[in-house]
Amino acid sequence: MAYLNIIYFLIITLVGFKYLRSDGKVVKGGFNPAVAYHYSGVELFWCLTYATGLLAFSLEMGLNLMAIRLLVLEILCVMGLSMARYKPVWSLPLKIYVAYLLWICIGAFYGPSMFIGIRVILKYMYPILLCLFASAAVRDSEVFMKSSLLARAVAAVSIPFFLIPFLNMFVPGVFWYGTASAINYISLMIFSVGMFFFSNQKRKNLLYTLLFLAPCFIAVFRTSIMGSGVAIAAFCLIKYKIKAVPYIAAVLLVGAVSVFYVEPIKEKMFYDTNVTLQDYLDGKIDENNFNTNMRSTMWKKLQKKFYEEHEVIGSGTGSVQTYMYANRSEFGGLTVPHSDFVQQKCDNGLIGLILYGAIVFTAFFDCAVTYWRNRNGVIRLCAIVAGASMLGVYATLYSDNVVNYSMATLSMPFGFYGMMLGMRRQQQLGG
Repeated sequence: MAYLNIIYFLIITLVGFKYLRSDGKVVKGGFNPAVAYHYSGVELFWCLTYATGLLAFSLEMGLNLMAIRLLVLEILCVMGLSMARYKPVWSLPLKIYVAYLLWICIGAFYGPSMFIGIRVILKYMYPILLCLFASAAVRDSEVFMKSSLLARAVAAVSIPFFLIPFLNMFVPGVFWYGTASAINYISLMIFSVGMFFFSNQKRKNLLYTLLFLAPCFIAVFRTSIMGSGVAIAAFCLIKYKIKAVPYIAAVLLVGAVSVFYVEPIKEKMFYDTNVTLQDYLDGKIDENNFNTNMRSTMWKKLQKKFYEEHEVIGSGTGSVQTYMYANRSEFGGLTVPHSDFVQQKCDNGLIGLILYGAIVFTAFFDCAVTYWRNRNGVIRLCAIVAGASMLGVYATLYSDNVVNYSMATLSMPFGFYGMMLGMRRQQQLGG
């Protein structure tokens, strides 16, 4: 059944191409389904692409269909940029992103494998291409709302397949892995929080918030639990500024209580489950107490081999994955380091790590300032969702392969950020 994914991939690709080449069509509105709007072909393609990031269409063996889908989407985004009525918006974070891409391209030349280096570069290219395309395609609040609601609907449909293992037997490989899906849900959880404050449908959006929070706790995915907490704290920081301190403290308190008093999380977090919060406060817990599933050992080995003595520039783009592919048995069969921060340091050094961090934090600041200064409710909603989800997803780079899942993970905050840029530019033009 997994080979049906080839058919699904071809169908969704052909539909996307057809949308791009079309004059558009009339669809139900995002704010009010009773009202119909005419969407251009570019707008239809945006809605389709943003809503289906969770669809991986993977094969268990043979053809790497996910990599092909990523490349095809990048090509279609470039086509969409050339067909869009408006030019893309180049903000400071996106200019820094280009500098980062240039740096990792240079890194491919002194890395051990040009082929794997290019694969890494392509994974980093997708978020910025999607963001630029969003800034050119989405100039209307209707399109923002429609694409966001569609993405949330697809994610909601995916949750039973996330939580009930045997259901995946009927659609093997259609949705992304559980860890990737859980990180995707961070952005849609924050979108639901934003909708709670910006719409009259309080109960509905509260339920959606809880729906997207629940999977990471049920599956005990520590990385997405952390990312969700950071995203909520970032949302509070943008919304309440200095008054956010009590809310952020509450998030930290809930996190501490979860770690030390929720048994499934505690069992996964520590080797010795007898440790207490008081032990932590007394300084009796160090990194040796935390169960990282041997990740810390792997990270130390990789950093010793590729980062030490290469701190500034790293060992070259693709160094970590080239080594892990060639030495699978050394890391229990793993071919990715489960930390994009470690991979950034090892591959591209402190320059790469700092540049990528600068992208995220300048984007967050741009979103925060837009929220504080703009009076348009929809743009403010998009800004606070983009900024909070950007930091939340960025936090997950600490202990997961977020860049590998960029179609499902990084696409969400960068998509929201691109839509904010597009709507803000249209407002500035008086549209």
